[in-house]
Amino acid sequence: MIEPFDDEYFMKRAFAEAEQAFAEGEIPVGALVVCRNQIIARSHNLTETLNDVTAHAEMQAVTAAANMLGGKYLTGCTLYVTLEPCTMCAGALGWAQIDRIVYGASDEKRGFQKFAPEALHPKTEILGGILQTECADIMKRFFEQKR
Repeated sequence: MIEPFDDEYFMKRAFAEAEQAFAEGEIPVGALVVCRNQIIARSHNLTETLNDVTAHAEMQAVTAAANMLGGKYLTGCTLYVTLEPCTMCAGALGWAQIDRIVYGASDEKRGFQKFAPEALHPKTEILGGILQTECADIMKRFFEQKR
């Protein structure tokens, strides 16, 4: 039997957030936090809207999820994000002790795996490449449009 709530299902929801960011002129990164197959937080980049360099999709989703759960730790949760988290976001995810991170496209310029591969909690599982082509393409289209 096929699980209706698999990694691809949730990544498609995160991708919808990235599309919303694109439409708003934000770098198109979308994120959501899932706990027990239920989306408890969703967001997209808001750095331009809020004039805040820390307003990455992951940071917004982590804050919303912590508020929803009533605590700072996200054990038992999975973050779905369309782009590999940066070092700042990886640090926050490490402090939050999130169980899993599932991302779409790798970020070879600013991704945490290049600069801070030990930033996450040691028990956090990482899975990349879910909807990789779609996630990379929306980034390419965004930056081509800006140039």
